[in-house]
Amino acid sequence: MDWIFLAELTVNGALTGLLYSLVAIGLVLIYKSSAVPNLAQGALTMLGAYVVLAFSHNLGWPLWIAIPLAVVIMFFVGIGIERVALRRLAGRPIVMILMMTMGLDIFLRGTTLAIWGGSSRSLNLGVSYDPFFVGDMLLSRIHIVGAAVAIAIFIASVLFFRTRMGIRLRAISDDYLASWSVGISVEGGVALSWGLASIVAVATGVIWGEVQGVDQSLSLLLLKGLTVAVLGGLDSILGAIVAGIILGIMESVGSFYLDAIVGGGSRDLIVAAVLILTVMIRPHGLFGRHDIERI
Repeated sequence: MDWIFLAELTVNGALTGLLYSLVAIGLVLIYKSSAVPNLAQGALTMLGAYVVLAFSHNLGWPLWIAIPLAVVIMFFVGIGIERVALRRLAGRPIVMILMMTMGLDIFLRGTTLAIWGGSSRSLNLGVSYDPFFVGDMLLSRIHIVGAAVAIAIFIASVLFFRTRMGIRLRAISDDYLASWSVGISVEGGVALSWGLASIVAVATGVIWGEVQGVDQSLSLLLLKGLTVAVLGGLDSILGAIVAGIILGIMESVGSFYLDAIVGGGSRDLIVAAVLILTVMIRPHGLFGRHDIERI
């Protein structure tokens, strides 16, 4: 294998990893704001893509109208999820919240299947399928666009958490009771975090919907996003970007070698191995905060 082909695998893997980071950023936004692990982010990504599809294909509206409308709708969907399903669980054991988000995932997948069916559809963003050449390397144009979107959302998220509202959300994540005691609206902050994560889900769904089509498989991106979030640190947005690049490169280069040995399907094996090893060796991730509780 010559160095050009290895470089091509590495760069394309890094671009794919940045697309995984889009899912991870949605997970981190909620965890960094409310300390809630969201197992429904994959389903929200799928739902966001279907909402854009409904406006652009079913109603025939242009994407420059369909996507902003989907952003507004999904923002209120996220707020509604918090108010209807999660608000009454505030202060309850974390396992109950996990089960609720898992239930939301199943509910959203079932709802979209009932409304739109199981066939795959394309969003037709207008991005050319012709490869983009960098020297002798062939790169995917939609992956380049998706990587640019991921970096833009990363920058926006970092700037947001430096604002007064962002600092309040970080305080809520640290201690609900202390936040309540100083007059911070914990319920409103958690709802806002779900709304923001749902906006990110629209961007993720649009990009991945163009990459692989809009169907139920978009919800399975949760595994890749969760692995990236855990590897980078569940409360670190920078970690989501760095870990996404690392996982994408490992998946791309590693699967090239392993597929020849195991006969294919090694990508998911690599992702699962990274997740398991991270939890075993460094559970707080590469950039996550390492809290030690004394008993």
